[in-house]
Amino acid sequence: MLALAPDAGSQAAGRKLAIPTPWSSTGSADNVVWGLCTGSGRNPYQTIVDLSGPAYRCSCPSRKFPCKHALGLLLLWAAGSVPDAAAVGDFARPWIEERAAKAAAAVPRPERAEPKDPERAARTAEQRAVRVAGGLDEFEMWLSDQVRNGLAGAEADPYRRFDPVAARLVDAQAPGLARRVRELPSLVTGARWPERLLRELAMLRLLARAHGRIDELDPAMAANVRRHLGYPVARADVLATDPVLDTWQIVAVRDRDDEQLITRRVWLWGHATGRCAVVLSFSPTAAGLDGRLIPGMSFAGPLHFYPGAPPLRALVPEGDLGLRTATRGSVVGTTVQTALAQRADAIAKDPWLQSFPVVIVGRPALADGRRLLVDDDGVSIDLDTSDDRWFALLAVSGGHPVQVFGELGTEGLDPVATEAFAAHRFGAA
Repeated sequence: MLALAPDAGSQAAGRKLAIPTPWSSTGSADNVVWGLCTGSGRNPYQTIVDLSGPAYRCSCPSRKFPCKHALGLLLLWAAGSVPDAAAVGDFARPWIEERAAKAAAAVPRPERAEPKDPERAARTAEQRAVRVAGGLDEFEMWLSDQVRNGLAGAEADPYRRFDPVAARLVDAQAPGLARRVRELPSLVTGARWPERLLRELAMLRLLARAHGRIDELDPAMAANVRRHLGYPVARADVLATDPVLDTWQIVAVRDRDDEQLITRRVWLWGHATGRCAVVLSFSPTAAGLDGRLIPGMSFAGPLHFYPGAPPLRALVPEGDLGLRTATRGSVVGTTVQTALAQRADAIAKDPWLQSFPVVIVGRPALADGRRLLVDDDGVSIDLDTSDDRWFALLAVSGGHPVQVFGELGTEGLDPVATEAFAAHRFGAA
């Protein structure tokens, strides 16, 4: 829920209101949550959340969206402290009916529109490929210089060493590769940094070489190469693919703020297919991100996957998703060995994959200063996580086995969300 907040201040304010004391006349029905919140005004603030959007309405003067009252109400509802009702409350009903009327009258936007000028699009794609190839030739020469001259001294000022290269790759229309180069300074830490840095440089060289022989690759591998380099894929082309129908549980949401752009990652899990999907949205502000996908909820419908293997990134068609509270236990965890095998299979299909989503059942433990997740077989895996997430995992688990959803990378498992066996739904790790 807190991932929906426009800023950290709203998150903190929303937490303070996630208690029953200031609330009255609360209720939940037909995917709507409502309540009256006592504030600084003469009258309580009327707060309404339409979960199917989600959309928010509050009579408070705040210009933030959603406001702290809507966040507090959502957190209260997620904790099970909002009672179910037979029908939408009186003060909430007019707004909900107005939204329904507008939705019925809206003209649907065609999502499978063909390109206006196919010949022009083909010429543009060819010009881009030539420009990318030129940028990669220069990049390969730079890589050779790094190995020839040695990596010693990279730790002195890694940003000065790598940022200009990333900027030139952006100019060459390879933003995906530029992002990987921009992340290289994060590897120049710890005792084993030369090993980690050399390994990543080798993978980037392989990516550049693969682009040079892209016509010889199978379609899935060629799509992987284009994706990692940053070639765009038209939304209409993705929506034209065969959909994967399932009931999709929204496991977790995580936002990443890169100064001028916020990237939202939403992880979904298919109940019947057992497939994981990642939905990405981008915006300069949090208010512009896709806020329809709320952790702890699920929806039945189609997903369209981007080209490549293994298929992970997906698009959710526009419109009302009909969100429902997710069923407990619908995501099934596995062992450490099985998770490692799943990642190995994914890496065989996409060598440049940095992490792979898995669900492992285990308990957190400490050994020789290492943070671990230990499964029922006694096999452990390192947890690559921050102090905050580590302590949150300890608090949720109480030292007992939990289902941990996370991204498995070269340094271990980055826990994203957990589901204790006594809990109702996944929550942020």
